[in-house]
Amino acid sequence: MNLIKKIWRYMTTPEMLLYIIFGLGTTAVNILIFHFSISLLHWSWQAANILAWILAVVFAFITNKLWVFRSKSMETFVFWREFVEFIAARLLSLGVDYACLWLLIDVCRWGDLWAKILDNVFVIIINYVLSKRFIFRKK
Repeated sequence: MNLIKKIWRYMTTPEMLLYIIFGLGTTAVNILIFHFSISLLHWSWQAANILAWILAVVFAFITNKLWVFRSKSMETFVFWREFVEFIAARLLSLGVDYACLWLLIDVCRWGDLWAKILDNVFVIIINYVLSKRFIFRKK
């Protein structure tokens, strides 16, 4: 029972609640752009995914920097270090993203929307750990 209390306390911290809220926003941007690029523009899943990734990363960087991890410094060096590290981490998770989508869509023949939704679960976890531990770490 003690472990459950610890997990609950961690999941209900202001930082985690903000990460969940803005993570849902980022995920919505990612999935909606992906889906509409395929459905309305008739793009391949690969092209739709890169546009969705770019827009989601911009949204995520701003919200993570300012509200989730409260890294308020706009000093040039700090801002660019965080931005480059954020992009580097997101490129790592983009690799996971493409691997999952390839496996689920091309190999397992899942529908693109369901594949993207499941894929985002893995990507969100990776992104949180990288942001918390490496990018917006407290010094």
